[in-house]
Amino acid sequence: MENQEKKPQELATVLEKKKQEEIMHDVLILLDNLITREETTVKLIVDSLYDVGTVNLINQKFRSRTFNKTLKLISRVSKPAFKIIAWQWVKKNCPRLIANWMQRKVAFEQAKPAIQQAQVAIAPQNVSTNILPPAQERVQEVKYLRSQVKLLVSLLIGTVTVFGGSFAWMSYEMQRSHQQTIQEIRTQMKIMEANRNPR
Repeated sequence: MENQEKKPQELATVLEKKKQEEIMHDVLILLDNLITREETTVKLIVDSLYDVGTVNLINQKFRSRTFNKTLKLISRVSKPAFKIIAWQWVKKNCPRLIANWMQRKVAFEQAKPAIQQAQVAIAPQNVSTNILPPAQERVQEVKYLRSQVKLLVSLLIGTVTVFGGSFAWMSYEMQRSHQQTIQEIRTQMKIMEANRNPR
């Protein structure tokens, strides 16, 4: 008799979870649509975060004044490339990250008191290795997000280095070209003066 009562409850729970998954999938689609439609707004947000983030990162990592100013100049030059990369990353990852965050917020899971958590930690668990406890899942999520931040910082530094080198090379080439042009003009002026004033 109990099994018969449990089956409708289990079925109702499964149907509820399936309905919630469908709703969260709709939320994901809506977020994706929102980000695509509000491309300009998202790019302005990324632009502002880049400005603040690069200044803070450079100030934190590089204390030398001249090096600091040079890197800030290079970061301004590399901004367009970063915006393209950041926009692709935001389009690909943000809807899922925001949807997952929202889903955790509406789950309304209550934090267990410290005593219960200690008891749970002491008690032997017969849990499948595939399913992670919420705390361990959060730790892994934090590690994943840190690796993403490190990747973005590496990309930023790489981009800054590439664009800085390109910028330095272009300014050197422009200066050399400018000097050659000035030399050619001087040579032409000397030739013209020599033609005007024959001895």
